[in-house]
Amino acid sequence: MKRAKRIATIPPYLFAEIDKKKQALQQRGVDIISLGIGDPDLPTPAHVVEALHREAADPATHRYPDYEGAPEFRQAVATYYRRRFGVELDPDKEVMALIGSKEGLAHIIWAFVDPGDLVLVPDPAYPVYRTHTLLAGGTPVYLPLRAENGFLPNLDEVDAEVAKRAKILFLNYPNNPTAGVATVEFFQRAVEFCRRYEILLCHDAAYCEMTFDGYRAPSVLEVPGAMDVAVEFYSLSKPFNMTGWRIAAAVGNSEALRALGIIKTNTDSGQFTAVQRAGIAALGDRAESFIADMNRIYRRRQDIAVAGLTKVGLAVERPAGSFYLWVPVPDGYTDSEFTSLLLEKAGVVVVPGTGYGASGAGYIRIALTISEERLQEACDRILQTVKL
Repeated sequence: MKRAKRIATIPPYLFAEIDKKKQALQQRGVDIISLGIGDPDLPTPAHVVEALHREAADPATHRYPDYEGAPEFRQAVATYYRRRFGVELDPDKEVMALIGSKEGLAHIIWAFVDPGDLVLVPDPAYPVYRTHTLLAGGTPVYLPLRAENGFLPNLDEVDAEVAKRAKILFLNYPNNPTAGVATVEFFQRAVEFCRRYEILLCHDAAYCEMTFDGYRAPSVLEVPGAMDVAVEFYSLSKPFNMTGWRIAAAVGNSEALRALGIIKTNTDSGQFTAVQRAGIAALGDRAESFIADMNRIYRRRQDIAVAGLTKVGLAVERPAGSFYLWVPVPDGYTDSEFTSLLLEKAGVVVVPGTGYGASGAGYIRIALTISEERLQEACDRILQTVKL
C-alpha cells in the first residue's frame, strides 16, 4: 500500500513520541514523573459532571447534534464572552461549537488555504498550525518568538510581498509553549496588519483564563474592527479541566465561521449534545470562582518549580500566563540532549523546545500539571542529576 504524498513532510506527533519513550522506561520499572503534556491533573468541576449525567439521560440528546452547535450552548458562549471580555456576539452567526479547539484550528486552514498559499505561523508554536498548513498544500512562513520581544512576533519584519500572499496569521496568547502574554495594544497592531493585507487572524485562546499577578488576558475581539478579520478559538479544556470532553467554540467573523462550517459539516457531525449542555454548566455563574481557585493552585506550583529549578542553576522566569514554564537549557546541551538526560537519569519528562519549531532551540517546556508533592520530587531529582 502507498501512503499519500502529503503526509511525507509531517513528522510524528511530538507527544506521541514522548509517550513511547516514557512507556519504554515504565516497562523497565522506572518511576516516571511527567512534566510534558499540558493535561490538567485535577477533576472537572462536580456540577459539570452532574450536568453531563443529567443531560445524557435525556433521550433528546441521543440523536445527531446541531451541526453548528446546540443553540443553547452557542448562547452560553455569547453570554460568557459578554461577561468576561465585554464582547458582543451573535450566537447564531458568530459562535460555532467545536469538538475541541484542535479540530477547529486544523479545519479552518482547509477552509482558507489552497496549495501554494502562505500561512504566518509563530515559531515556536503549537504544532497543528504548521502541520495542517503543510497537509493542505500551503507553505508556513515562520515568525520568530524571541525573549527580547516578550515572545511576541514582530509583524513589522514580515515582508510586504509575503503578507500580500498570506491567508492566515496564527496567534496564541497566553502562549504555548513560551508562556508569553499579549496586551490589547499588541492585538490592535495585529488586527491593523490583517486588515491592511486582508489576512484572516486566528487567535488560539486556549490559555486565556490562566493568568497571574494581576494580569488579565484579553480577547482579540476586544479590539475595534477585529470582528472584520478575526476568529478566536475558546476552549473549555484547560480552564475547566475538561481536556477529555472535547468541547470548545470558534467565535468571531461570521463569513469565516461559515467557511469553517462547510469543512466541518462535510467532516464531522458535531459534539454530543449532552457534552455541550455540560459546557453550559461550566460557563455559568460558577466559572469565575472555579478559575480563580485553579489559578491559585497553579501559582503555588509555579513557586515550587521556580524555586527548585533556580537551585539547579536554571534561569527560569515566572510567567504571567498559562501553566507552562519555558526554561533555557544549560550551556553545553541542546534542548534534545537535556530532555534525554532528564528522562534517562532523573525519570522526569519535559518537552524539547525544537518540538515546537526551530526557534525553540535551547529551551525546554515544563507543564505544571502534577501535584505539588510530585512537582517537588521532580525538582529534587533534577537537582541530583544536574547541578550547575
